Amino acid sequence: MRVLIVEDDEDVVRYMVKGLKESGIVADFAIDGDAGFRMATTVPYDVMVVDRMLPGLDGLALVERLRAAAINTPILFLSALGKVDDRVRGLRAGGDDYLVKPFAFSELLARIEALARRRAPIDAQTRLKVGDLEMDLLAREVTRAGRRIELQPREFAMLEFLLRHAGHVVTRTMLLENVWEYHFDPQTNVIDVHISRLRGKIDRDFEVPLLHTVRGAGYCLRAPASAS
Repeated sequence: MRVLIVEDDEDVVRYMVKGLKESGIVADFAIDGDAGFRMATTVPYDVMVVDRMLPGLDGLALVERLRAAAINTPILFLSALGKVDDRVRGLRAGGDDYLVKPFAFSELLARIEALARRRAPIDAQTRLKVGDLEMDLLAREVTRAGRRIELQPREFAMLEFLLRHAGHVVTRTMLLENVWEYHFDPQTNVIDVHISRLRGKIDRDFEVPLLHTVRGAGYCLRAPASAS
């Protein structure tokens, strides 16, 4: 899952990003409404968390512009403005839910997950599959040939990306940008190390390998020609 946070309070942003990443969720952020609009219209997000009071384009105006631009990403308003009228205005502007500050992270996470589930049957896959390897995105479970495979959050995110691009070569740059959120090459072997760990979990105890290295290009997750 990928979430966009639009919030100008840096402490709140750090708190949310840290908690979401620990929960295996990719979290991007913008500190004003204009930047949030640019990001939301160029990157597909599963859920957005938007503060009502933002510099420049405020939260209500941001959501109204997104809805006018046919961006249907579920949006959770986050605000210290907690009166009934404030919540009603947020929902009528196009928000899907409203959470008042201060908040417990567990409730924020539950609301994000609920919004993602609500959207999933309409425009998102909830299961990804290559051969006998399956990923349940809602339960956050991975199995191969019916055997459950335990993955760390980063491994899960990397495998999800590979599954979504099954049959195609995934480059180091693609993994760095989409799983690690690096927009530069840090010149480390972090990709190789995680690929090795992931391969050990999804391939080592099985007869047919699914994760392949394409020399000089990257990696490819594919089933043998005879498998569905």
